[in-house]
Amino acid sequence: MNLTHAGAGPEFKDMDLRHCTVCPKKCGADRTVRPGFCGSGAVPKIARAALHYGEEPCISGTAGSGTVFFSGCSLRCLFCQNYEVSRHSFGEEITVSRLAEIFRELEEQGANNINLVTPTHWAPVIAEALSLYRPGIPVLYNCGGYESVETLRRLEGLVNVWLPDIKYADPELARKFSGAPDYPETAYAAVEEMLRQCGHLQLDARGLAVRGVMIRHLVLPLHLKNSFAVLDRIAEQFGTETWVSLMFQYTPLREIQEYPELNRTLTRRERERAEAYLEEKGLLNGYVQEPDSKGTAFIPRFDLTGVR
Repeated sequence: MNLTHAGAGPEFKDMDLRHCTVCPKKCGADRTVRPGFCGSGAVPKIARAALHYGEEPCISGTAGSGTVFFSGCSLRCLFCQNYEVSRHSFGEEITVSRLAEIFRELEEQGANNINLVTPTHWAPVIAEALSLYRPGIPVLYNCGGYESVETLRRLEGLVNVWLPDIKYADPELARKFSGAPDYPETAYAAVEEMLRQCGHLQLDARGLAVRGVMIRHLVLPLHLKNSFAVLDRIAEQFGTETWVSLMFQYTPLREIQEYPELNRTLTRRERERAEAYLEEKGLLNGYVQEPDSKGTAFIPRFDLTGVR
């Protein structure tokens, strides 16, 4: 691998992982020597690659989504359900050619798509892997919404479906819970670019996503005001035809002493008010998660399945 640009294709040849600016943190780390802010070096590292059935119906379908869980993350979300992978960087290093093989293997298993989970800081590596093997099924970019527009532009033509979160409308809440006060403006600019590239979500005759953008929003306990503001801006900035997946799966996995409201799941009242507000804003394309979606049963096992 050419470590100057992680062996990426021409879109990333001037993006140097010896002074990394791939994500909005632009930490400038020499990832060939030490991990960047994301906790990652220059060699791709993944924790799981397997068919997954817990995504939205248009993603998982009946055959499953071919998910690739990348290690590390450019956010510091206190409530992350993939904490072991995102913060502790659990996973195994692989070659770029092995990553391309994994894409092929998932496709051969009948996956509806290749679902790249937390791919942000691995964008150059992913671009190279896709240059080695381009699947005949949609490529999904499943991210936290905290993206560099410059990096997204370099991915144009490689991603078919964008699945960004929009977590916050409030910069202070973003600072407290995810260590990123610039999150709101960064995420909305990122989604604007995703929509420019692929437009609103399109489904095929089977009801599966083939192109476009679907925004996910996780409702947090005691923070409905934030959720309302997120939905307000989605409707105003991107239009009511925007696909939104409103998620109620919040599950506390460890005690967060400084923010005790995060130590419980959502109440029925919170779920009902969030769903009612979604409808009030006219955001009728998408999904509202079932109340029983919370809990650890819906978190994949990070056991290196499909990595080797």
